[in-house]
Amino acid sequence: MDEVARGFLDRLYAEGLRHDAAEPDRLRRRRNLEPDAAALLSIVVHAMGATRVLEIGTSNGYSTAWLADAVRPGGGTVVSVDTDPAVQREASANLAEAGLADGVDLICADGGAVLAGLPAGSQDVVLLDSERTEYAGWWPHPYRVLRRGGLLVIDNVLSHPDEVAPVLTLIRAEPRMVSAVVPTGKGQLYATRTG
Repeated sequence: MDEVARGFLDRLYAEGLRHDAAEPDRLRRRRNLEPDAAALLSIVVHAMGATRVLEIGTSNGYSTAWLADAVRPGGGTVVSVDTDPAVQREASANLAEAGLADGVDLICADGGAVLAGLPAGSQDVVLLDSERTEYAGWWPHPYRVLRRGGLLVIDNVLSHPDEVAPVLTLIRAEPRMVSAVVPTGKGQLYATRTG
């Protein structure tokens, strides 16, 4: 990531922290990935040579920008889904200011519906970073849409273990997935499809 984009993202993250501290409504908070978690995810996505990334939960576009930078060398695309049009407009402006809007498609829709409508094996990476209690109800689509060797990432697995427990049980029961919890940020589950 170039210095201009990184500087903008550092400011965007700091603004998100200030916003969240003053916002009593959890659903209206930014809830961004922490910088170390975003950087690790970006490195992994880049190392995979991923070009098709689906993000469920756009927020202000902070993690979207990290993903966009990771897929840029391969000419990839990040599709980021959120249910709030205002969120999508803010993310669009932030991505443009960071110089990372190219290769990002913002979709205002239900994440589960988008997953259900995608072809099997069509995604290199799926990031779930939205309403955690919905993930289990979306199963098996987060797995089904991954290509063999594809990566499913779920944020907040250490900060909100009870909310993600149902989907983690489903992932661990799938014999063609291997997973590990990475203790960066608020904890991320990395799971890869082996077959």
